[in-house]
Amino acid sequence: MYWEISKEFDFCYGHRVWSQVLKQEFALKTCFACRHLHGHQGKIIIHLQSDTLKDGMVTDFGHLNWFKIFLDDTLDHKFIVDINDPLFATLLPHFANKENLVKHKNGFKTVDFKVIQNEPCHIIEMYEGYVIVDFIPTSENISTWLMQIIQKKMTKIGVKVSHVEFLETPKSKSIVYSKS
Repeated sequence: MYWEISKEFDFCYGHRVWSQVLKQEFALKTCFACRHLHGHQGKIIIHLQSDTLKDGMVTDFGHLNWFKIFLDDTLDHKFIVDINDPLFATLLPHFANKENLVKHKNGFKTVDFKVIQNEPCHIIEMYEGYVIVDFIPTSENISTWLMQIIQKKMTKIGVKVSHVEFLETPKSKSIVYSKS
């Protein structure tokens, strides 16, 4: 026997799936809409599992409050861009050489604002909106990245993440499961 709890989080984000390929026989069109810059109202559902209860719980739902802060501070109203995207230099022209990027502990980068400190406000604001990753920001890859972040943190209190659901839209979702 085991127990599972889940908690949902919503956030807005943008991305571009530069690798998108469609087979017309299945897609019925040839428009590569996901290659365009676009945004979503995303939802992530975290599933935590345990074969024992502590104080009658898998864990307190409050132990996921840190994740809400992570989403709000890191991804909400941000644009996730792959450092290998062929449009990287176009989207981030001041950082086209992929240097002067600040690496963060959760596997993403942002720009070093010292490089653009004398630029006009609208340029600085543009760069505030980028979260740079080293993967194509598909729902599958985003859910995998977030699961790794969540599992690393939850391991500190002995809680297993069984799986993460990531809804790119209300009707389109990916699920990543823990191996064990």
